[in-house]
Amino acid sequence: MAWTKYQLFLAGLMLTTGSINTLSAKWADLFSAKGCHDDPEHDFSHPFVQAVGMFLGEFSCLVVFYILLFHDKSRPEPRMNPGQSFNPLLFFPPAMCDMMATSIMYVALNMTSASSFQMLRGSVIIFTGLLSVAFLGRRLLPSQWFGICVTILGLVVVGLADFISGHRDDTHKLSDVITGDLLIIMAQIIVSVQMVLEEKFVYKHDVHPLRAVGTEGLFGFVVLSLLLIPMYFIHVGSFSNTPRQVLEDALDAFCQIGHKPLILLALLGNTVSIAFFNFAGISVTKEISATTRMVLDSLRTLVIWVVSLALGWEQFHGLQVLGFLVLLLGTALYNGLHRPLLARIPWCMARMHTEEEEGSSGERDRLLDNGRAQTAEDT
Repeated sequence: MAWTKYQLFLAGLMLTTGSINTLSAKWADLFSAKGCHDDPEHDFSHPFVQAVGMFLGEFSCLVVFYILLFHDKSRPEPRMNPGQSFNPLLFFPPAMCDMMATSIMYVALNMTSASSFQMLRGSVIIFTGLLSVAFLGRRLLPSQWFGICVTILGLVVVGLADFISGHRDDTHKLSDVITGDLLIIMAQIIVSVQMVLEEKFVYKHDVHPLRAVGTEGLFGFVVLSLLLIPMYFIHVGSFSNTPRQVLEDALDAFCQIGHKPLILLALLGNTVSIAFFNFAGISVTKEISATTRMVLDSLRTLVIWVVSLALGWEQFHGLQVLGFLVLLLGTALYNGLHRPLLARIPWCMARMHTEEEEGSSGERDRLLDNGRAQTAEDT
């Protein structure tokens, strides 16, 4: 079945904005500028300010939701399902998980490459699978367990590539690269907790995906913006790259933006791209399939890696290619992307039918087909 022009547009929008999201965040980290009070020029290292911008992009999805709802109600026959009423505080726990995971990942992005950052985010399927078994009572298919094992192997290969590159690359210290990689994996544990919380408490309320993303963005934006105040006074010594060596110096960030406005362009690219990426991802799931969304999400890792190489942000390492392919295979196995191919083989088709009966595949498909679950990883 051929895709329509609108479906091609959505796929292109998701791939483009998803790539821009990570690349713009990394671009901001590469800037250096003077700060406040004639501070010497220093790197733009403000992960929490970047996270606030990301949540602002998510919050804009709530604005889009109400615009679409208002436009739909003006029609003679409204077609949009706004979902049932719910208590917005249901989104507070997953929003806090999102806030912690996003902040940690932006800290890690300062320490490692954009491509490794994106590849290592694939580890979320390991922890999501294990937590879904432990807390949701889901039974994973044998192919999903194999996919988790392959993903672990891919993480080892990517980590080894970063370890080797840390000895050859002057861009990042070896200790920073290793720390950054570990922080990314730790953040994926928090993301998986977010997914399980949403699955257990939120999905049953039939909340519109844009409304769900926007509500979490609102909580994250408000809470993290308020936390910037105490962060301004918390000294962390050499762990901070800011002149005052505090956890986050938002005033220094604004001063650096004033001295080098291009930083603002990078931050706006991150904010705007996350809004369009969430919208495109949800639309791809609805208009095409969740499987297509998974494939596009894997392809943006390749785009980020190629663009980073072209811009000279990192060096080529063959092990990273191998790691990417292994992670891609693990993701494909976990999400069942191999099933359409095996379905053409009679004995495989019978085996797959048995697995479906034993593994409660209906629960798995419900998780995959819900746009909000994938959105938690996307942010």
